[in-house]
Amino acid sequence: MPRKINQYSIIRYITDGAIVGMSYLLAAAFSLQLNIWEHEWNNYVFVLIALAVWYISTNFSHLYTDRRSNKYSEEIIFIIYSLGIYTIMLSSVFFFVSDSLGREHNTSFFIALDGILFVLLTFTKYIIRKYLHSAISHGKLLDNILIVGVTPAAQDFYEAINRYYYYGYKCVGFLDDQVTKMNGCPYKGTVKELAKTIKETPIDEVVIALPTHRNKEIQQCIDICDQYATQTRILPDFEQYTSSNLQVNNIGLLSVINIRELPLDKASNRLLKRSFDIVFSLLFFILIASWLFPILVVLIKITSKGPVFFTQERWGLNNEKITCYKFRTMVKESKDLDQNGNYQQAHKYDPRITAIGAILRRSNLDELPQFWNVLLGNMSVIGPRPHPTPLNLESMQTIDNYMLRHVVKPGISGWAQVNGYRGETKTPGSMQKRVNFDLYYIHRWTFWFDCQIILQTIINMIRGDQNAY
Repeated sequence: MPRKINQYSIIRYITDGAIVGMSYLLAAAFSLQLNIWEHEWNNYVFVLIALAVWYISTNFSHLYTDRRSNKYSEEIIFIIYSLGIYTIMLSSVFFFVSDSLGREHNTSFFIALDGILFVLLTFTKYIIRKYLHSAISHGKLLDNILIVGVTPAAQDFYEAINRYYYYGYKCVGFLDDQVTKMNGCPYKGTVKELAKTIKETPIDEVVIALPTHRNKEIQQCIDICDQYATQTRILPDFEQYTSSNLQVNNIGLLSVINIRELPLDKASNRLLKRSFDIVFSLLFFILIASWLFPILVVLIKITSKGPVFFTQERWGLNNEKITCYKFRTMVKESKDLDQNGNYQQAHKYDPRITAIGAILRRSNLDELPQFWNVLLGNMSVIGPRPHPTPLNLESMQTIDNYMLRHVVKPGISGWAQVNGYRGETKTPGSMQKRVNFDLYYIHRWTFWFDCQIILQTIINMIRGDQNAY
């Protein structure tokens, strides 16, 4: 974690401590009819117990890991995960101490406590995150980064910290044995000039991105950084393994990289994901589709001629053809292929899109009939978006690892979509980015990752997506 951010970590600990104490008293007043204004000694004992258990449980859940570089939806998921662990641990402690202190903590107490904590924690963490991002954007909390070695990984890292200012990094330059250019980043000299550069330039962190075969030089750079008490990170060049799931274990003092099976290769994980898909889809049809679909059907019928639903052949698991259902958003006469036989992706100001269709596409409401695909079993709630057959045939010839998207079921929403890679892909580069996000999801799937993507999809639907048209 950047040194200049440490004070905000302390603020998070202190703020959460106050929230936990207040939430306990409010929940006790609500469910236990406790007068929080009475100064009974056991009130304070229980508050102290609740605080102690909170910090112990969040140590297990990693709630206070720095997530400035991650989406807010991930932080919400970790809050929910932390509350689950906290409730289990706190109820276990209270089971042993409540009788001796004369108080019963019932189910309503823990429901109230979790509800109050969730509301207050999500609100305060959003405020702290926004305040932190504002301070970083005004240059008040930037850590100076020096990159050693120009590799593809180093260039991607440099582009990432420039694109996402809230990471809190500013690259002051790079070192490499060859005088080269890196998208405007200043050249500071050769790798042997690392010590000189650290002495002459204020540097908070050195990122070593040298190729792995230059291990002696990497160790020399680490020794120099240790000498000047400069934080060091190694940026490994594992591009040849990007289509694999990597896990780092230790054997003695050695770090060993394991290339392991995909998470969804396990039958237990597939069963969990399928069970969640069925329950989530049924709840959607009962609670939302039952009243929303009739409204959308009427709007589509009265604004344009043609059927309400649109069906299209797409590719699913193991390249099998599936029929994908959507609400129709284009005029009845629209065609998928142009005069040259090329697939026509929807684009901005596309004349084929109807007035109500534009609204449906911007809000992702046109995708909702695909919950029927989920119940049929040929799609999942979350996964790589299925592409039409012509687009698959075009992309499989030009995009690296494109067909690996089909080792899992396609989804209504996906990791690429919530990161902005949705809609039209004008260049092979944009399609490659989408595929890379899809592969990241496939190799790192967890149940909580799916929950995060669902939450982020809802957030994007509410605030709108500039790439949705």
